[in-house]
Amino acid sequence: MDENKKNIPAEEEPTILTLHDDEGNEEEFEFLDVIEYQEAQYIVLFPLEEDDMEIVILQVEEIEGNDEEEAYVAVEDEKVLDAVYAIFKERFKDEFEFED
Repeated sequence: MDENKKNIPAEEEPTILTLHDDEGNEEEFEFLDVIEYQEAQYIVLFPLEEDDMEIVILQVEEIEGNDEEEAYVAVEDEKVLDAVYAIFKERFKDEFEFED
């Protein structure tokens, strides 16, 4: 074994989530982050099939009676979306180029 080789960590594999919409259609997303804002959690995802490079922000809701499963719900409040997106942009400013 070559003792001069450096241990280079492998890049982390992205976490891929498959979500179902109300009509049962599947869509795959890359998980980017979970953000807490105003006592709620929001998941930030990147659609794998989209070409427009827009992220998706969904609110995380616990399913009553099941501690191991969560539901992801569309966020209707534009102010909440803007605030969560601002937090995400600040966290990842060195990793992504954001357009305003």
